[in-house]
Amino acid sequence: MKALLLYPEFPDGFWSFKHALKFVGRKAALPPLGLITIAAMLPGTWELRLIDMNVKKLTDTDLSWADCVLVSAMVVQRKSAKELIARCNKAKVPVIAGGPLFTEERDAFPEVDHLILGEAENIFPRFVADFEAGHAARFYAASDRPNIQVTPMPRWDLLDMKQYASMSVQFSRGCPFNCDFCDITVLFGRRPRVKTAEQMIAELDALWDADWRSSVFFVDDNFIGNKPYLKTTLLPALIAWQHSHKRSIPFYTEVSINLADDEDLVRQMVAAGFDRVFIGIETPEEEGLLGCNKLQNTKRDLTASIKKLQNMGLEVQAGFIVGFDSDTFSTFRRQYAFIQASGIPTAMVGILQALPGTKLYERLWGEGRIKGVVSGDNVDGTTNIVPKLVSSEELSVGYRWLVHYLYAPKHYYQRVRTFLKEYDPAPLRGASLSLKGFLALVRSFIYLGVLGKERFCYWKLIIWLLRRPRLFPAGVTLSIFGYHFRKVAESIR
Repeated sequence: MKALLLYPEFPDGFWSFKHALKFVGRKAALPPLGLITIAAMLPGTWELRLIDMNVKKLTDTDLSWADCVLVSAMVVQRKSAKELIARCNKAKVPVIAGGPLFTEERDAFPEVDHLILGEAENIFPRFVADFEAGHAARFYAASDRPNIQVTPMPRWDLLDMKQYASMSVQFSRGCPFNCDFCDITVLFGRRPRVKTAEQMIAELDALWDADWRSSVFFVDDNFIGNKPYLKTTLLPALIAWQHSHKRSIPFYTEVSINLADDEDLVRQMVAAGFDRVFIGIETPEEEGLLGCNKLQNTKRDLTASIKKLQNMGLEVQAGFIVGFDSDTFSTFRRQYAFIQASGIPTAMVGILQALPGTKLYERLWGEGRIKGVVSGDNVDGTTNIVPKLVSSEELSVGYRWLVHYLYAPKHYYQRVRTFLKEYDPAPLRGASLSLKGFLALVRSFIYLGVLGKERFCYWKLIIWLLRRPRLFPAGVTLSIFGYHFRKVAESIR
């Protein structure tokens, strides 16, 4: 059996890092981790090829080679996924599809031959057996949460690693919180399930043996969902792994804001090589947080929590949302003021969208306030929700103002300086300037320091950094990120 694994293209947005990737000579930020994990569940007798549409184009020759196609996608990849499936149908190649897009929108894809709905570990072997026997059903739906300690190691060998800025691994699934706009608990549940430390070390060893020396993203939706196992088992193992290698590999992940309440856990994460965390802040306004059941962010000084993490060696990247029922037109300026004061350079702001299956969707559907389908794209300036206290036009205008203002060079570089004054990075043992890093620096001189509209702000920061060499790598990286964010902001009309 010849199976072609296809990963649809992402639209240009904050998470694509498209405009930053050219500085490091890469084509995609992250590999399709779910797809290469599914590949590891296929029979060893099958021939496999992977085409990540973010890295290379799909040709008719690729389709003529394949006996079947496997597609995995998130909601934001819907447009590209539909185009890929149409090409497969035209070539008369059977399509097998899975992932959040197809699980949440199964009825929107009648042209898919076989749908794997939910987590695949417990149902995929049955599908493969049925498919090989020639009598596979159209739907295979997971009825329980699988034990991910039996999940096989991803097939890294299917990737052209040189095309990616970072690799990714998964330690856990699920989140103990229950924010009403989030589909993570719908997809993966509220009880975090974890892999063993031995599994994670084996995956890191495999990446190391494949000569990977750049950053690794732990893709968990909440890495600290199971704190006891982290503190007693996984983090000590990661610390030992870092010490056993010639140079440290930086890790980054997603966490909830309550990480700031556990200084011992923060210290362990930093010692294990974590230098960045993404946190869903959403809004600094208590009423908005209570309205979306984001209780872990309430009854605290959010700015103080963020600065504590920065002081202890973690750069805080954060997600923000406008369009909550309590938001008014003045909310946009308060969001801007909070983001500037807290020194969060990477502030990914989107308009609230109601994802099918979430409590938010069910509530708004009952109120008659759902319009159309969710795009999944947090920078397209659209929503499938009828706003409450502002008009749709006011929401759109306010959002555009906020994003453009946040990423105007003067305001962005001001925010970078605010962050760097708080940041105390842990030194990477054995770290040195790589060729990739040197080329990124040179390209930043050209694109930002000579050709860019931010050149005055850029050189002012570089001069400031020359007196603070420990902060220089972070400062240059954030300058490059800022270029990407500005390009994305300018595309929002």
